[in-house]
Amino acid sequence: MVKLQFKIKNNKYISLEPTKIIVFSFLAVIFCGAFLLNLPIASNPGQPPVNFLTALFTATSATCVTGLGVVDIATQWSGFGRMVIILLVQIGGLGLVTITTFFSVLLGKKVGIKGQILAQESLNHFSSVGVLKLIKRVISITFFIEFIGAVILSIKFIPRYGLRGIYLSFFHSISAFCNAGINFIDNYQSLTNFKNDPFVLLTTSSLIVIGGLGFLVWKDIYEFRKNKQFFVHTKVVLVSTTILLVLGTLSIFIFEHNNPYTLGNLSIPGKLLNSYFHSVSLRTAGFYSFPISGMYEITRVISILLMFIGASPGSTGGGIKVTTFAIIIAAIYSHTRGRDDTIVFKHKIPYNLVFKALTIIGLSFIIVITVTTLVLAIDGFPFIDTLYEITAAFSTVGISPIGTSNLHTVSKIAIIITMFIGRVGPLTFALSLSLRGGRKNEDLIYPEAKIVVG
Repeated sequence: MVKLQFKIKNNKYISLEPTKIIVFSFLAVIFCGAFLLNLPIASNPGQPPVNFLTALFTATSATCVTGLGVVDIATQWSGFGRMVIILLVQIGGLGLVTITTFFSVLLGKKVGIKGQILAQESLNHFSSVGVLKLIKRVISITFFIEFIGAVILSIKFIPRYGLRGIYLSFFHSISAFCNAGINFIDNYQSLTNFKNDPFVLLTTSSLIVIGGLGFLVWKDIYEFRKNKQFFVHTKVVLVSTTILLVLGTLSIFIFEHNNPYTLGNLSIPGKLLNSYFHSVSLRTAGFYSFPISGMYEITRVISILLMFIGASPGSTGGGIKVTTFAIIIAAIYSHTRGRDDTIVFKHKIPYNLVFKALTIIGLSFIIVITVTTLVLAIDGFPFIDTLYEITAAFSTVGISPIGTSNLHTVSKIAIIITMFIGRVGPLTFALSLSLRGGRKNEDLIYPEAKIVVG
């Protein structure tokens, strides 16, 4: 693994892997945000200042673009507090390394090899070559799309909320593009008041999808006219995303179309629209247009699966990522066909990539189940609701069927950690905890073990 050396004092150096630096950068942003949100100026005059745990929870939720909250975000925070939250969402969606590198380039400062390697790791890019150009393109496209989204949303929000609608449009656009699911529109109601408004729901879902595709996919689509073909990565992301969106929409529609607490009172087009919106939002955004608490249990199980899979690598979303899921499905298919190699779009997937995908899924499963068991033991909510809550936290979705504010302090701390691990990635988090960067005995040859499986 690559290590970066940083001079501290007296010609002494400290070596850190890029994964550690990225994890520490997220921690720094979260604690700075928590400090600011803990200030009296961050709360509305009619509201008492929050304690540090609430500020830390809110800062983590915003930076990790999750959307879970322990206080009503629409009434608790002042203009200053809301500005802090939206900055945390923007930084969390793009990554501190990406943003600081962009402004360094913008100000004409030279970005060395260390900075380029960090930027490559932050964006999940294949190489550090051309990464600075990619960062400029990513930031420019991000701001442009968020601006266009805000302008479109203002057409609906200004007539409804007056001049406040301008501010709400920009906040909502940034939150949707960064897959955060946070909004100041209506108290604890997300977009339930817009369930019959295709204009708002389709605009929001489009922002979520674009943000969830990933920066590498944007680049590949942008360069398609020149290259006349897509990378295998882009093909896997686009095909997997389409399949999951279609299956999610059909599943929600089939199981919820007669449910009076969710889709039952809507027209057929309205049911399809809201089914599609939830299928999109469950892929790490966290907005909802009908009450989650009213969903049937089978729909919640499907929702948990969609949340666990999540969005694409290098995007503003979370989850294990669609490419991880696709590689494992391809490996299972290839193995059941008697093949030793995993084939995707007539390309061989390296063994280490399959092992990495297995590791990510295994770590993610262990984290979700462990935290779910802990919260069940402490709070005693129904299993399916608790699993939903923890999966939503890990996958940075932020939809809560039980109300996060109702949880015990220990459970809230556990969810804070879960949101953080879900945002930086379980494998990145695990590597950041490793005290040894290299593999000490990598040249040793071990005897082969015979173990019966299956």
